Formats: sequence, C-alpha cells, structure tokens
Amino acid sequence: MTIFKSSSFISVWILAFVLFSDQQLYGQIDEGSCNKAHGARHLFNPLLRSNPLTDKYDLKYYRFEWDIDPAVYAINGTATSYFKVLADDFNEINFDFASQLTVDSIMFHGQKLTFNQSSTYSLNITLPGILTNGSIDSISITYHGAPPSGGFGSFIQSTHKDVPALWTLSEPYGAQDWWPCKNGLDDKIDSIDVIVRTDAQYRAASNGKLVRELNLPDQKKLYHWKHRYPIASYLVAISVTNYIAYIDDVLLSDGTIMPMVNYVYPEDEVAARFGTADNVRVLQYYDSLFVDYPFKNEKYGHAQFGWGGGMEHQTMSFVVNFGWSLLAHELAHQWFGDMVTCGSWVDIWLNEGFATYLEGLSKERFQSENDWRNWKSGKINSITSNDNGSVWVNDTSTVNRIFSGRLSYNKGSYLVHMLRWKFGDEVFFRALRNYLNDKGFDFARTIDLQTHFEAVSGEDLDEYFNDWFRGQGYPTYQVTWDQEPERLLISLGQTTSNPSVSFFEMPVPLLLKGEGKELSVRLEHTNNGQLFTIQPGFVVETVEFDPELWLAAKSVVTQGDIISGSADYENSVINVYPNPATDFISIISENEEVKNRIWTMTDSQGKVVKKGDLNKKQQQIAISELSAGTYRLVILKDGKILHSTTIVKI
Repeated sequence: MTIFKSSSFISVWILAFVLFSDQQLYGQIDEGSCNKAHGARHLFNPLLRSNPLTDKYDLKYYRFEWDIDPAVYAINGTATSYFKVLADDFNEINFDFASQLTVDSIMFHGQKLTFNQSSTYSLNITLPGILTNGSIDSISITYHGAPPSGGFGSFIQSTHKDVPALWTLSEPYGAQDWWPCKNGLDDKIDSIDVIVRTDAQYRAASNGKLVRELNLPDQKKLYHWKHRYPIASYLVAISVTNYIAYIDDVLLSDGTIMPMVNYVYPEDEVAARFGTADNVRVLQYYDSLFVDYPFKNEKYGHAQFGWGGGMEHQTMSFVVNFGWSLLAHELAHQWFGDMVTCGSWVDIWLNEGFATYLEGLSKERFQSENDWRNWKSGKINSITSNDNGSVWVNDTSTVNRIFSGRLSYNKGSYLVHMLRWKFGDEVFFRALRNYLNDKGFDFARTIDLQTHFEAVSGEDLDEYFNDWFRGQGYPTYQVTWDQEPERLLISLGQTTSNPSVSFFEMPVPLLLKGEGKELSVRLEHTNNGQLFTIQPGFVVETVEFDPELWLAAKSVVTQGDIISGSADYENSVINVYPNPATDFISIISENEEVKNRIWTMTDSQGKVVKKGDLNKKQQQIAISELSAGTYRLVILKDGKILHSTTIVKI
C-alpha cells in the first residue's frame, strides 16, 4: 500500500495536477491518508481483528457473484465458500461480516439455515448437524446493502470526470465490511472466482485471469475473473467504472510471456501507457533478482482508482496514477505482501518495508545515481526526524500506526538496506530468495526472515533485530580523527536517540581523502570509544561518514588530538611485556587508580581481534590463538588513549 500525503479536503483539480507527477510526493508517506470519495475514513474499531470463532475451519475456495452499479453505494450478491472442517463437534460456522449488510438467505445443501448476525462483525450460522473433522463442505450467503467503510475506505463510490466509479480497499481489516470472510492473517483462500455483473458501459477489474466477458440482456455485462493461487482476504478486490483496457506483454526470465493488463480512466490513457511500459522493465528486474513472478500463469496488472495512493491487490494493483515510484512499490508487493504475507500486523514492515526498498532498488537499477542517492537521503531524513518509534508495531488497533510512513515504510526499508550493507549482495539476495521460496503463498513473521539470514550468513542476528526492529530510535556517531606521521587514528563513539537501545552494533563506512587519493574503510563498531589505527598510505585531509548512505544514522565528524585530550594521560605509566610474545602479554599500570579503562587489540587492517576491561594494576592477556604478525594494543579511558603500542606475535 502507498499513501500519498494529502489533506482530506484536497480538491479534484489539485489531484489532477499531481496525477502523473513522480516527484517526492510518493516519498512523503504520511501518518494520514487522503480520501476524496464517498464515506470519509472512519475511526477504526479495534474489535475488528482476527476472530477465534473462525479457527475451526480452513477456507479452500470462494465463488463471488456480485451485481454492482458504480453509481450506487451498494453491493448485492452471493458468496459461496468451500471449507475444510478442523474440529470435532463442528455444528456451526462463523464468518466475520458487517451487521450493516442484510443477509437474505444462507443455503447449505439446498436447505435454508438460521443465523445470528451480531454488531461485533460476527455472523454465526447453525448447521443442521455435525460435520466430520477433515471433511470439505460449502455454504452460500446471499446478502445486500450499503457496506460500512472503515480503514482507508474499504468500499467507496465516487466519480472521475463525472463518471461513476466504485472500488474496494480492504487492508487491513476491511474485507468484512463488504463480504463474509475470515478477517485474520492465518488462513489464505486456496482459490477464488469473482463474477461481477454491471451495466454494459463499465468494466470490472479483479484478481486473477479474465476468463469470460459476456454480454447480458438489458444492457448488462458479466466479467468472470478466475484466480488459482492462495490469497489473503484483504487482497480480494473489485473496481468498476468506464475503463479502457490494454495489455503490455512481459517476457519473464524463464521465457514465459505474461500479460500486464491495465484498466485505466480514458482521460488518462496516454500517461498511463508511458508508466506501465516502464513498469514492464521493473517487473522483469524483480523477476530476475528474486524468484519468478509469483502469479505468472495468470497476469499482473493495474486498475486505476480515486484513492490517494495505491494498493497491491493480488495480480492487479489499484493505483491513483502511473508514476514510477508508485508502480514499482505496488509491483514489489506481489512478492513481499502477496506471495509472502505478513502473519501479523505488528510485522507489516515485511510488506511495506520491503516494497519501499524494492522501489529504491528500481531507482538504483534504472535511474540516475542522484535519484538513488536522493531516495536514500530522503529515507534517512524521515527516520531521524523523530527520536522515538519502532518498526515493530506496538498498536495494531489504528491504521495510522500500522501504516506509519516513517516507521513501517522508511525505517523498515532501511532495516533491509542495512542487512545488505552488513552481509553484501551475495548473502543478502540468497537469503531473500530462500525466504520467498520457503514461505511462498503463506504467511511469515519477522523471525522467519531472521532465521533465513542467519542460516545463509552464519551469524546470530538477535542483537540486530532487537536494536533495529524492536528497539526505537537511531544512533548519532561521533567520529574523531587524528593524522599522525605514518598512521591515522580514529575514535568512534555513538549516542542513541532512545534509551530502548544502548548501542547499535554495526559496521561503519568511512571515506578517507587526501593528496588526490581516496580510501574506503569499514570499521566494525562493537563498543563506544573504540579506537582504530589505519595506514592509508597518504596524508588524510578529510574523513566522510557513510558516503554511500548505508546507515540510518546521524554523525558528527571532527579532527582533533585524540591522545592529549585525556587528563589521565600525563599521569599514566603503563608497561607491556613480553614483546615480542608467543602466548600472553602482561599489562602493568603504576597508577593507584585503575577504573573505567578498556583495552583493544587490532590487526593490521584495523579490525578488533580482542578486547576487554582493564580493572587490575597487573593483568594478563592470552594471545596464543592469534596468528603471527603485528597488532596494535590501545588502552583507553572515556574514549581517550592512555597508552598505545605495537605488539609482535611470534
């Protein structure tokens, strides 16, 4: 889902002005949404979430038959569901369904059933007997009425150029507003058929493949869409208006030629054709980068609608315009959100963070270096504009928190970007392909993604996800550098914006410049006040922090005398022996006061190989496990050097 920043009273002519602009508007995902159509956004009812009464069966198939007039705010039709019984003593079935809609009849094996429709979105149906555990059966619910419209506008009737238009947008909890469903993130429907009857001047867009377009009596038309892939309830959708339709063919990496089916407003066809042609290239890129396009036996497509953004309905994204960023984002959801769907709204970043990052990848691949850099800097500025907030959603009762632009989208995307920086492209993309293959057409949680990255990288990522997913805020790095005759000293510290994280352990990139030369270095930052010794081979004139914008962080870089700033330095008499050494070295301090001191030992590349606290006047350090060579031993207090010397390991 993409939300454009906008006021609720934005006029139609302003929307028209920005309709085909791909400026920074998309990048400014906001806490609010715009809704210019019938039924302003309602306050969300926190009761409208997963219903434990629906846990006793598994949805296998739905057949929807709806009569839709886009000029009328109403729905009329039948939903037939096939389900597998998962419990003993199964003599009733429950659906999540709005009480504002009138149930005309419920049929089971030709028999009308009794039911109870409560105000808490629960439709309870009494069965004529007990169904056997493991059996598959079906039930048909015929209903009509004016649906409530919750969330971002789950059921909307509007106009474009004075032409009626009607669409649905169910994320996160709105499916139950307009059809009887299981509204949680725990049961994908194995397959669906969507049949829409409407006036002949309109077209109906939906999920899957259009298998029938039939002229009916009385100037009516029938559209039959067939979808044979598992689908979450919030991704089922319809949209009806006077669309023109055209197809862009897409050659996929395995040689499949798949249609990109586009339903657009007639007045916007020219601009739409430019946008969807670009999107073909992006689809081919994602298809080659990750795993095959998930729904290649059917289609991908777009249906234009009037809501201020986009929604990744499975196989057919609903979009307000055809700008690059919007189309790239919604397309990315076909892998991250539709094929693999977050298993809880607390993990919405698995959908939105990844789609936002893939939008960025499309800029890296197809647009200028400056576009890619602007995308990254925009995300960092958003993330660091507030000291608080986690990617983990602490309140799933409000759509504004679930779909926080700063946290779920932007910080979520940088959680992904920093994994790429941490491990490199080979590990990064292999882990993602494994994740998609393992959780494909199912639900996933953050721990599933973490497990796949740990399996491929061989690293424990508990600290990373505790800091960046569950923790709040970001680090501000303090980089102090000092050029000595034959080496560069760098002291690296950080403060965190929120006390939920005491230290962000991340590799830190720096760019050293001087004498017309450059050297990129990667510092493994594991503790505050850490000292690095580097031999760049030239006199350093400037040090740049994170020149490629890998980290969601702020920084302060200063040149200064790292050693002389310590008041204890003049009074510190420290001896280290033996040197050279084979098995151990001893550190002897002649000061009476030995507090708050740490020691680090770095190799010739500046990598910390050993570290510890120095809390005794005489302390022994084992070095037998180190390879032969030279190492730098540095003793610090409060980020300042008390002693440094070269150790020769033999």
